[in-house]
Amino acid sequence: MDSVSFRHMIDGTRADYALVMDLHARMKADHHVDSLLSMLKATGVPEAGYKIDRLQHALQSASRAEDDGADEEWIVAALLHDIGDLLAPDDHALMAAAILRPYVSETTFWVVKKHGIFQGYYFWHHLDLDRNARDRYRDHPNYDACVAFCERWDQTSFDPDYPTRPLKHFEPMVRCIFAREPFSVQDGTPSMGRALAQ
Repeated sequence: MDSVSFRHMIDGTRADYALVMDLHARMKADHHVDSLLSMLKATGVPEAGYKIDRLQHALQSASRAEDDGADEEWIVAALLHDIGDLLAPDDHALMAAAILRPYVSETTFWVVKKHGIFQGYYFWHHLDLDRNARDRYRDHPNYDACVAFCERWDQTSFDPDYPTRPLKHFEPMVRCIFAREPFSVQDGTPSMGRALAQ
């Protein structure tokens, strides 16, 4: 059977969905991380104004995280925190967080999701915006983690002279994180793979 028998999902059979899940698992294993890495590479285009492009920023953020002794999950989060820039420039942090969500802790997810607001501390006042907008989250348990993420790995990573590792160095870490059994998604609904295994 090369494809499903239905034209409307409601008409599918157990055999149809077994096929779909098998193909989904193979596609994820074979193409998901490759697509993600291609998307990251696409950010390596000349950036007006900055001394380095977005790909170099991502690599430098991850290099700084690794240099600080961060674990693999945080290094990958630092690498991918701005991956949404090309497709969702007005809310890149939310897109990056959504990509990471099934494979990272709630803390890492929240930090990536909110880092855009916390990063504003370093420059929003120059744009007549509230640089202290992050303070609305001061009582959140992940507030300090997000402050540290932006202070140590994000806002500092625009330096063309920082010894930055190449993407090839980080690829095994990305593959490791994205090979994890997905956590339940934010609303508590299990991943498709987990739901089918139950």
